[in-house]
Amino acid sequence: MPRSHGERKRTRKKLSKKKRERGLSPISRAIQSFEPGERVHIRIDPSIHKGMPHHRFHGMTGEVKGERGRAYIVQVSDGKRQRKKDLFIRAEHLSPQEEGT
Repeated sequence: MPRSHGERKRTRKKLSKKKRERGLSPISRAIQSFEPGERVHIRIDPSIHKGMPHHRFHGMTGEVKGERGRAYIVQVSDGKRQRKKDLFIRAEHLSPQEEGT
């Protein structure tokens, strides 16, 4: 069988929900808003496909730079090279960073 090279390859564990979290997400997660300069965590919600970043950015923390349509522009540092990357991510895949962390 030919090997799959799709966008969600090797994400069986990373993009799966726990048993009690399955199904649609609460609407409050979709209507949350962020201000420029605010720090956010990128936690991909696998039940919503639109505005989903690449799975390599799952678990990273970035800074909101602005809005583009319904998505937010989030700037993250790219691991080893410390290069800055701009990602366009919908609010469903973001959560605010608490003050102490």
